[in-house]
Amino acid sequence: MMRDVLAAVAADLRAGRTPVLSADDFPCFSAEALAGNQHVDPSYADVIARSLGEADAVVFERAVRAIDEGDLAWIGFKVIYDAQQAQANTDNEVTKKYGDQGSADGEPLVFFCNDAKEIVAARPHSARDAFQMKDVTRGPSMHNEQFEGLTWLSVPLFEQVRVWLLGASDAASEVAALAAHVGFRVTVVDYDPAYVSEARFPDAERIVLPGGSFDALDQLSCTSADYVCVLTRGHMFDPEACVWEAKHGAHYVGMMGCAGKNDRVHELVLAAGATEDDWARVKRPIGLKFGAKTPAELAIAIVGELVDVRYRQRYSEEARAKHESSLGR
Repeated sequence: MMRDVLAAVAADLRAGRTPVLSADDFPCFSAEALAGNQHVDPSYADVIARSLGEADAVVFERAVRAIDEGDLAWIGFKVIYDAQQAQANTDNEVTKKYGDQGSADGEPLVFFCNDAKEIVAARPHSARDAFQMKDVTRGPSMHNEQFEGLTWLSVPLFEQVRVWLLGASDAASEVAALAAHVGFRVTVVDYDPAYVSEARFPDAERIVLPGGSFDALDQLSCTSADYVCVLTRGHMFDPEACVWEAKHGAHYVGMMGCAGKNDRVHELVLAAGATEDDWARVKRPIGLKFGAKTPAELAIAIVGELVDVRYRQRYSEEARAKHESSLGR
């Protein structure tokens, strides 16, 4: 869908038409994304659209190519709320120096940036602009509020990792909120609609299994790129969840629970036809180790682990080492 939108915008610009940049297609302009931001509101998407010309088509065309190539990339927007201040910014005493020039100009801008730090934009940009464009690849939009008079918004050009929460437990509810907040696509599965409610899982896709059990789980399927968290209420259907995941081979699977309970789940999983190799793939207990006990604390541990798995999946060992070195770790 995003590819079609970007291609259509490029075609409009090539034809001399003003494109439409809707918040549905570019969610960085949505009211939810901008909540609390006093410098920009959703109507700024129209300001950006009206500022675009044929020269900007290359940005959207590069973004289309990034999607086709599976590149880790973003399309970004420079938002100006005080043109004079944006251009007058000077370096502070803490950050790296970027010269005497602030932003290259006081006009809005659309740009492309990927994780290799390739920047495509229709107009020249200053060193300070380039610094913030590159920081779109950290978050996205790290340091977007660092300088006065302007801010930066962005949309990733790659798909979110899908996280399956098998079980609508209290821990799963906390995990869903935090996982969605850090950019995962969340799907929660349970058989009781009272637990799989919008109130408990407002940011997740909700699936209610029929029959009062997890027997119908086999009607669903995940991909090898998905992550699976086994968090069934009272651990009642942990074996079924583990067997389901084994059939599909998700990239990551973790299960909550103590050693004694998990030993029994192990027996039931093998009895249902899974192998020892299938069982060995299950991270147990799920989550980072730091003494988490409550559902909210467990969610921090679990989502922290999901973020780490995603980081290691997306970045090479060399890239991770370079990043860690830059942080002084």
